Amino acid sequence: MHYTNLGRTGLKVSRLCLGTMNFGPRTTEPDSYAIMDRALELGVNFWDTANVYGGKKGEGITEQIIGRYFAQGGGRREKVVLATKVYGDMGEWPNTSRLSALHIRKACEDSLRRLQTDYIDVYQMHHVWRDAPWEEIWQAMELLVQQGKVLYIGSSNFAGWHIAKANEAAKRRNFLGLVSEQSLYNLNARTVERDLLPACEDYGLGVIPWSPLAGGLLGGVLGDIDEGSRRAGIKLDDAGRAKMEKWEALCAELGEFPADVAIAWLLHQKVVTAPIIGPRTQAQLDGSLRALEISLSAETLTKLDEIFPGHKPSPEGYAW
Repeated sequence: MHYTNLGRTGLKVSRLCLGTMNFGPRTTEPDSYAIMDRALELGVNFWDTANVYGGKKGEGITEQIIGRYFAQGGGRREKVVLATKVYGDMGEWPNTSRLSALHIRKACEDSLRRLQTDYIDVYQMHHVWRDAPWEEIWQAMELLVQQGKVLYIGSSNFAGWHIAKANEAAKRRNFLGLVSEQSLYNLNARTVERDLLPACEDYGLGVIPWSPLAGGLLGGVLGDIDEGSRRAGIKLDDAGRAKMEKWEALCAELGEFPADVAIAWLLHQKVVTAPIIGPRTQAQLDGSLRALEISLSAETLTKLDEIFPGHKPSPEGYAW
């Protein structure tokens, strides 16, 4: 396994992040345990979850599964850099969601209980909330850090200007601020290159891309569509099909599976810390490691840009 620092911190994390969204809804608890065992065996020490994962509102099913796994002992918890999230609706009352100081405090306590741990390594805001001032948010987060319940703070689905506002407010409080941003980023979704990635690079945030395969689109979808398999639900117009044909032909030329090339491409982006892989099975987890060994030449990267055009940073991306 390869490791890198999470953003500007001294924290070492694996270049692949184990996503756990399938634990519970699509992967049974015993199979989830097997995936987590295999992740540790492979050296994947960076795990991501959220309090809303699991399919049942307010219950945090996925966090509970991870907590019962940690409770087996054997150094399981100590080996993991654990990231979870706060924001989503966990109840029916007015303050059971979003980023008020009240909800942040309660949500953290609930996550700690479900995860059966004393601390969360990276506590991430699952979305921006414009109704709460940064002074309130940082006051709540600082208290959690002071109490030892949280070590680092991250964000998810923020815009570049949110990163700037958040970290400037943290700086005024002599607080470390955001150290990571989890965002939609893949070859087919490159909007974050305009403003978000430059902001993350400037403020020293590690980027954790979610949906690296664009919901299966980049995983070799054409054969599945033609065969009428599960991913046949993905609809492609003529232009989309032509793009996928070029993409899959290039992967075939490289002698690699499309899913592995898609993840390898993300690993070649300098601000990216670790793409999130969300395996439903142990075999899928094992297969994802091939991406770590793929080196893409400058020529190949240029061809990928031709198939999936990127975005220049603003303002050059839309002005002179």
